[in-house]
Parts: sequence; structure tokens; C-alpha cells
Amino acid sequence: MSGCKSGTRLRYRLTLASGMLECLCFAGVVFGYASLVFVLKEDGYFSQLCINITGTNDTLSRTDCSGQDEQFSLVFTIASFLNNFLCLLNGYLFDRCGTMATRLLAVSLYTTGTLLVAFSSAAYSVLLFPALSCIAVGGILLLLTNMQVGNLFPAHRSTVITLYSGAFDSSSAVFLIMKVLHEQGVSLHASFLFLSICSIIHLLRTFLLMPRGHIPYHPSEYYTYGFSFKKANTYNVEELERMRAGAMARDLQESSQQMDSTVPPPQDGSEAQDSVKVSFRSCVLSWFFLWHLLWLSIMQLRHYLFIGTLNPMLNRLANKDPALVSQYTNAFAFTQLCGVLCAPWNGLIMDRHKGKPLAPGETEQDADLQSSSLSLFLTSLQCLLFSVSASTPLLPLQYLTFILQVLNRSFLYGGNAAFISIAFPAYHFGKLYGLMMCLSAVFSLLQYPCFALVQGALGGDPLFVDVALTLLTLLVFIHPIYIFIHCRKVAQQRKETDTVATVSSTFPKARL
Repeated sequence: MSGCKSGTRLRYRLTLASGMLECLCFAGVVFGYASLVFVLKEDGYFSQLCINITGTNDTLSRTDCSGQDEQFSLVFTIASFLNNFLCLLNGYLFDRCGTMATRLLAVSLYTTGTLLVAFSSAAYSVLLFPALSCIAVGGILLLLTNMQVGNLFPAHRSTVITLYSGAFDSSSAVFLIMKVLHEQGVSLHASFLFLSICSIIHLLRTFLLMPRGHIPYHPSEYYTYGFSFKKANTYNVEELERMRAGAMARDLQESSQQMDSTVPPPQDGSEAQDSVKVSFRSCVLSWFFLWHLLWLSIMQLRHYLFIGTLNPMLNRLANKDPALVSQYTNAFAFTQLCGVLCAPWNGLIMDRHKGKPLAPGETEQDADLQSSSLSLFLTSLQCLLFSVSASTPLLPLQYLTFILQVLNRSFLYGGNAAFISIAFPAYHFGKLYGLMMCLSAVFSLLQYPCFALVQGALGGDPLFVDVALTLLTLLVFIHPIYIFIHCRKVAQQRKETDTVATVSSTFPKARL
């Protein structure tokens, strides 16, 4: 029996390590787009949109490539939009059909995208639109299926989730490696063919180291999954989450009643905990969901606009010096590698209370929410500092911008997934995560009109747009403040309840 337990633990660790490798090397490569754009420009993609403008003395001329930059920005806008917008469908597929079906779709999309880039050329630049979109959607699906691995390690659940999210961010450095290889003579097509072949790794991991259904939170001691000659010891996630759902119902119903008075309050007592199943509707109508959506949407728009306009911004600040632009592009890509080092700190902040005894009457979710409020506040503060730095038109200062960007991005997406797993039931995780990303994607579409405004009416100077986005960023502080106030309110109610219970036990009513 001890050998069986040892083998199970080994499989857990292999799943954790292989998932880390998958997120680090493949899942989020699309966000290294700034490095890829540099290579695509050298290979002549969309070069037909560059026009020569003759000077007034008929001797000096310059090349205007704003049309080319706009097309590259549009490619990233569409890819990043679909990356999030389709998460609603992907989340429903994950909750409904399980891990294996979701991962097979992810591998199919990812392989299709890499093959499209591999067989594209300057003459077929339009292939970049479906290619980058398939890579983005396939990558986020790989991340979605890997987040449940944190359930195998309950004491470090948020740490594992944020670690995977950080690896997802760091995988953007893959395009930097392609850029360096391209400078050494390795073609872009060969690099993407290699990524296509690596899909074999994803398939092997799908069948050997991932469950067909879902990984439950707090799995049984001998819970197994993946390839085995014996029947896997799997469990229904809803059954294992029933007790936790009862505790969640109280906070979600209390929050949603302020928005929809038709939602009935949960019953009291242990029977309610066994019978209450928090509805998807009550989750979506809660203030938890609303403020978290605002928090994610604003910061995500800031990051997407920065990444999508990084190349023209560097060209403007460096006076179109190719060597200087390449230097700063490499520096940006190198900082992305640090995402995997930054993200676990957010998880440690959220898991800092694990192992400590709960206060009288305090539930596990209460403790988790209280820890998450600090994480949400730090993420909001990082975004504000990043936005201020990015808005300052000083080229050397962009090194600091790159550092703040990767730090904030690693905290943002890891904290997003961890908060959803804390505040809402596990059996709604895929749908809520998908809906959150879908709605934030609609908001992120503002990046393209912002870019068009800068290139058009503002004459290439993004100062006014940057200032507006920085002021908008101040709204993200509403979310951590609301969670903090909610936790204080719950603690006060628990204290008053304990006081009443103590008085009642000391001075019992006389029987008449």
C-alpha cells in the first residue's frame, strides 16, 4: 500500500513538473509578439503598406510604415481578443467534457497555428491573422487545464496556480529565442515547424499525466489518473466540493442580494451545507464577480496596448535606430523570463495563512479571501506604477517599465485564477474563468481605437492616451478595498455571534 502511495506522489510531481514545462515553453508564446514583429518586418511581412514620402527639396525622403505597424497591431488585437473571448466557450467545454477533450482541442489549435506561420510568407502575410489567433487560443486552453494541478497540493494551491501563470507569461521569451536564432541564420519557418513537432509532447502528457475528467480539490490519499492498467480512482468534483459550497453560498448570496433581491438567502445549519449548490447565476450577479471583472479588464487593457504598440513606441523614442530598437526589444523579452520567478510570490502571499489554525467560526474560504485582499491591492499598485512609467517618454526609463510590466502581469493573471478558485465553487471554475476572460476581452478591444487615435489625430504621440489610461487604472483599487471591507464585516459578525453564544450559555433562559 505504501508503494502505491509513493507511486501516486511521484505521478503528482511529474504532472506538476511537466505542466510547468508546458506552460513555460508553449502556452503564452503569443505575448512575445514584440520580438516576433521585429523578425516579421525583416522578412517583409506587410511591407507593401510602407510608402516613400519625398521631402520638400526633392532630395530627402523617408519611408512611412504606419500602415504596416497598424496591421501588426491588428493581428495582435484580434489574437488577444479571441484568446480571452473564446474562454467562455472553452470554460464550458472544460467543465462539461473534462480535461482530455479540452486538451485535444488545444493541441489541434496550437498545431494548426504554428503550421500556418511555418508555411506563410511575405506574399501571404494575411495568414498571420488565423495563425496567431489559433496559437493564442490553444495556449490559454493548455493553461486552463493545467491550473487544476494545484488541487493536488491543497496547502500550496494558490502558489501552484500563480507559478503556472508566471510560466505562461515567461513563455513569451520563446519568440525572443526565435529572434536570436533568426539573426544567426535559422529561418522563422524552421522554428515554427519545430514548435509543431513538439505537439507530440502535449499529446503524451494528455494521455499519461492528466485525468480524463477533473482533478478534485482535496483529493483522496490514493486518487490516481492518467494511463494505468488498473481503473483510476477518480471522484466526482461536485461531491467533494459540497461542503465547501455551503460556506461559499453565504458570501455569494449576501453579495448578490445587493444586486438582485430575487436570490434567496441560504439556509443555516449543516443540512444547508450538504444541500446548497451555489448557482452559476448567483456567482455572476455577485459583487465579487463584478469588481473582479473591472479589476481584470482595466489592467489587461493597459498591458495589451503596451505590448501591441511596443515596437512603434520604441521606434519613436529611439529615432528609428534599428540597433537601439533591437536592444530594447531584447531587453523586454529577457524580462519576460522573470515572470516565472515573480508569480510564485503572489501565491505565497495568498497561501501565507495555510497551516495556521482558523479563528473560531472562521471558514477556510474566509481565511483565503482575507489573504487575497493583500494580493489584489499589491497587483493594483504595481499596475499604477507600470502605467506611470510607460507614460513617461524617456527611453532609458523603459527598462524600469519592462520590469514593472512583467511583475504586474505575473501577479495579474495568477491572482485572477487564484481568486476565482477561492471565491467561487470549483464546479463553476471553468465557466466563470471563461466568462471573466470573455468579458474582459470585449473591453480590451479598446486597444485598437486607442492605437488608431494615436497614429491619427495625435500624430504618433501617445501621451494623452497614456494619461487617460493611468487615471482609469485608479479604479482597480475598488476591488481590494471591497474585499477588505467584506472580510472585516464577516469577522465582526462572527465576533458578535460568538459573544451572543457565550452570553446565552452563561445566562440560559429560565423555563416557564
